[in-house]
Amino acid sequence: MSHGTHEHEMHQEEIQITAPEGVALALTDVAVEKIKEVMNREGLANGGLRVSIVGGGCSGFQYNLGLDESPREDDTIIEQGGVRLFVDPISQQYVYGTTIDYVNGLHGAGFKFVNPNAARTCGCGSSFSTEG
Repeated sequence: MSHGTHEHEMHQEEIQITAPEGVALALTDVAVEKIKEVMNREGLANGGLRVSIVGGGCSGFQYNLGLDESPREDDTIIEQGGVRLFVDPISQQYVYGTTIDYVNGLHGAGFKFVNPNAARTCGCGSSFSTEG
């Protein structure tokens, strides 16, 4: 799919949907813009997006997104494109290497998680299992 370093080209199909090496969580450019839009609308331009994992969903774990005014003491803060992500220590082990994308699809528009560690995902892209 990608040959060499095509990161700076504007081809949609060349977008890398894996978080860069060593990065716990990454956002696509589309997701960054959508998050900024929502945060401005909610008056939380200085806050961040809380990414957490909760039990449930059709595959065992479910991603949970929410706006937060400020990080908690034990959060990892990841900043990308002017957007801050807050991840608690327990959730971080499950989302490590995940990329958050924003898609307009048949099931409506929304954030989609591309998790290379998930052995099994559901069709909705919002829950996963770590068991093969």
